[in-house]
Amino acid sequence: MNKNTIYTSTLAKTADYLYKTIGPNLNLGCPLGLGKPNALINEIYNVAAADTSKTLNIYTALSLSVPKPKSLLEKRFLQPFLERHFGKDYPELSYIQAQKKGALPSNINVIEFYMQSGSMLGVDSAQRTYVSLNYTHVAQTLIERDVHAIVQMIAEKKENGISRYSLSCNSDLTLDLYDLAKNKNKKLVIIGVIHPDLPFMGGDAEVDANFFDVVTSTKNHQLFALPILPIDYEDHAIGFHASQMIKDDGTLQIGIGSLSDALVHSTILRATQNDFYKKLVVDFPIQNPELIPETSTFVSGLYGTSEMIMDGFMHLRKAGVLKREIFESDKNIKRYLHGAFFLGSKKFYQWLRNLSAIDYQGINMTRVSLVNDLYDENEMAIRRQRKHARFFNTCMQVSLLGGAASDTLPTGQVVSGIGGQYNFVAMSHELMDAYSILMLRSTRTKNGKRMSNIVWTHEQLSIPRHLRDVVITEYGIAHLRGKTDEETIVALLNITDSEFQENLLQIAKNNGKIKKNYKIPKQYTNNNPKAVKDFIESNSQTFPPYPFGSDFTPVEERLSLVLSQLKELQKIGILKLLVASLLLQKDIFKAELDRLDLFNVKSVKEYVFQRLILGILHHK
Repeated sequence: MNKNTIYTSTLAKTADYLYKTIGPNLNLGCPLGLGKPNALINEIYNVAAADTSKTLNIYTALSLSVPKPKSLLEKRFLQPFLERHFGKDYPELSYIQAQKKGALPSNINVIEFYMQSGSMLGVDSAQRTYVSLNYTHVAQTLIERDVHAIVQMIAEKKENGISRYSLSCNSDLTLDLYDLAKNKNKKLVIIGVIHPDLPFMGGDAEVDANFFDVVTSTKNHQLFALPILPIDYEDHAIGFHASQMIKDDGTLQIGIGSLSDALVHSTILRATQNDFYKKLVVDFPIQNPELIPETSTFVSGLYGTSEMIMDGFMHLRKAGVLKREIFESDKNIKRYLHGAFFLGSKKFYQWLRNLSAIDYQGINMTRVSLVNDLYDENEMAIRRQRKHARFFNTCMQVSLLGGAASDTLPTGQVVSGIGGQYNFVAMSHELMDAYSILMLRSTRTKNGKRMSNIVWTHEQLSIPRHLRDVVITEYGIAHLRGKTDEETIVALLNITDSEFQENLLQIAKNNGKIKKNYKIPKQYTNNNPKAVKDFIESNSQTFPPYPFGSDFTPVEERLSLVLSQLKELQKIGILKLLVASLLLQKDIFKAELDRLDLFNVKSVKEYVFQRLILGILHHK
C-alpha cells in the first residue's frame, strides 16, 4: 500500500471522509457514463439529502439510467429483459430518480453538460442546470467552478501482492483535471472505487496508487451495458452510404447507436466481400453521378481516434480493418486506437477484459484533450498521424443552408449535449483530406405524421453553417464544404425525402437563395422509403437486423422488430392491420404471444394488442 493513499473499508466511511475533508459545501465531479461509482455517489447524496445544512453540487454528464417501460407492451417485453440484462441489484443514481420526480432537495444541484438522450426532456431542474460545453472545455470549467473532489470507478490488477490501478473507462477528463489542478496548486481530492469487472486498461489510463487520495471498492453489481439494438432499413442504407466515404490507410472516429453499427457493418462488408460490395454500390436505386465512392478493400487498414470507444471498434479490429498503427515516440509504442472513454455491450467489455497482448498494447485510453484536439506539444506528429480522417457523428436535423441541430430542440429543451461533436467538425476543417460527416434519417414520425429532418432553419444549431461539410441520409451523400448557399440547398434537396422537396424548394426561392426556375433533377424526385426498403430487403441476408448478434433471445429479437414496426404505424395503418388480422390463427406464434402474456387474453385491450402483433408477424 502506498502510504499517501487512504484505503477505506466501506462506502459510508468514504463519504464521511469526503465531507470531513472538504466541509459541508461540496462540489463533486463524477465521470460521464460508465465510470460513475453509483453506490458511492448515492451515499454522498443521501448524507446531503438528510442534512440541509450541507450543500452538494454534482458536476457530471451522461448519467445513465436503466430504461423505465411505460406502456403495457413495453412493460411485458422489457421488464424481464431488463432484470436479466442489468440485474435486480443495479444501483440506480438517486439524483436521477429525484430529478424525474421533481423531488431533488433544495440543497442539492446536478449540473450536467451531456444528458442521456431524451431522458431529461420536460424535467425542469435538469433543463435549468444544463451547461452547454464542448467536451474539451469541461475540465477548465470545472476548475473555474471550484470542484473539490472527483469520484470514479477504477480497475485493479494484483501482481505479487502489489496492486496496480487503471482509470479504465474514463481517463478522459480525470487526467486533464488532475493536471490543471496541479498547475494551479489547487487541492483536488480523487477517490477511486474498485469494480472487479471493470476492464483494466493500460497506456495513459494506468496510474500510480498515489494518484488517489482514497481507494475503496464497490459491490460487484453488473456494469451498465448497452443492449444491442436492431438496425432497420433506413439506418442500413445510411451506413452503406457512409462506408463509401472511408479511405484506406485513413483515420476513423465514430459515435454510438444503430447508425454507427450500420456504418461498421457495411465497412466490414466492403473489406470481406469487396466484389459484392461494389455491385451493391452500383445497384443502389438512387445514384449521384457526381460522387466517386471509395470502394477498395482495406490493405493498410484504419487507425481509430475517437472520444468514445464502443463495440464498432471491436468488430473492425476482429475483421482486420482496424490495423493501421501510429507511433507514439514519447513511449516508443505503436497504437491502432486512441480513446477517451468507453461504453458498450457486455460482449465489448468481455473483449476488453481478454485482449491479447498485441491488442492490449495497441489501445491507449487517454485524456480527451489529446483525442479531440490537435493542440499538443506533438501537434505536427498528430496531424501526420490523422491522415485521411473521417469523423462520423449523428444529428437530429439539418438546415437547408447546412447548419445542424444535434442536441437541442427549437424550444430550448436539451435532448443530449454537444459533447465532442463540434471538436471533430472543427478538426476536419484543419486537417488535409479530412471530412466531418453528419448522418441522419431524412424523416421522423411524430403523432403518426411524417416530418422532414431537413428543414429550412432551426433555432438551436449545434454546428454553424460555416462549418458545413458532408451530410448523409438514406437517400445519399451531400458534399457541402466550400459550396455556395445555392449549391448547398441543391445538394441537400437531392437527399431529402421527395414528399418534402417541393415545399422546401419553394421556401428557398421565396427567400432568394435559389433560382426561381430551378427544378429538382428527375433522378432525385423518387426519394421514397419504398425504394430504399426494397433494396435493403432484397439483400436481407447482407443487411440483417442484428449483424453483430443481440442480447435478446430469438423470440425477443422477432418481438423487438414487431414492436418497433407497431410504434411507427399511423392510426389508419393500425386500423387496417387490426381488420386484416381478425381471422388469423394464433397457435403458430404461441412463443411470441406467451412472451408478452397475450396468448390467452383477458381484456379487449389485450385482444387488440394480440391481433396487431399477429398481423405483423404473419406478414414478415
